[in-house]
Amino acid sequence: MRGSLGEKIGEGAAAEVHAWAPGQVVKLFKSASSRRLGWHEAHMTDAVFAAGGPAPQVFGVVILEGRLGIVLQHFDGPTLLQLTRTGAMMRGQAGAILAALCRAVHKTPPPPGVLSLRGWTDAWLRSASGTLPKPIAPGVLALIERLQPADELCHGDLHPGNVIMTAEGPRLVDWSGMVRAPAAYDLGISHILLTELAPEVADDPERPRAVNAAAQSEYARLAGLSPAALTAAIESYLPIVRVLIVLGGAMPALRERLLQRVEAALRPEG
Repeated sequence: MRGSLGEKIGEGAAAEVHAWAPGQVVKLFKSASSRRLGWHEAHMTDAVFAAGGPAPQVFGVVILEGRLGIVLQHFDGPTLLQLTRTGAMMRGQAGAILAALCRAVHKTPPPPGVLSLRGWTDAWLRSASGTLPKPIAPGVLALIERLQPADELCHGDLHPGNVIMTAEGPRLVDWSGMVRAPAAYDLGISHILLTELAPEVADDPERPRAVNAAAQSEYARLAGLSPAALTAAIESYLPIVRVLIVLGGAMPALRERLLQRVEAALRPEG
């Protein structure tokens, strides 16, 4: 794979993004990151691009000093998060863009090999065997069985930091959590990220909450649903989302709070 490691242009919890070649970047996973999950992301991103989804083209995979890297199409432009932080975009507008992009993902046919929500959750629970309070794993799997999730394509990590505003329109990066599930699951992830996690680190905690409210309102309009019906659907998936966020290691300081809410939601009434 011709190219060379250039300047760092972005960084997340699991990887750094560097310039690689004209029109290309390399997403270089950190040493502690799961190589298996990196390969999975490369395959899933390639599959959704081929299916016509708003994902970057994958040019190949490289190993640099023992670290896995995915060579990707460079999406040139600011993130939706950067635009809302600077005030260059209103919160309602950002929410509408997030909703339209979310809707476009859900209308993309799921490529072969995309795990069901049950399969994805089961894999995470098995990898974390013994690290959760005992009632949670069976409770979450039983909840998925009761909900019988639909087979729409879901991004699995939908938030403004993963939306790149290119000249051709908004595009999505970070497809490692892609699953087959209902729209309510994807919106549930956005809801937890924007109303519980992002406010902990944002300079203005109300900004991510306002973006989330606008996104849900616009998604309900686009899908022809009442806001109340959409809210109820999202609520049913929140225990699953919280468990997956805990297992993914995002914001360990919130682990106990998230697990307490899961246990309360799974507890039989009466």
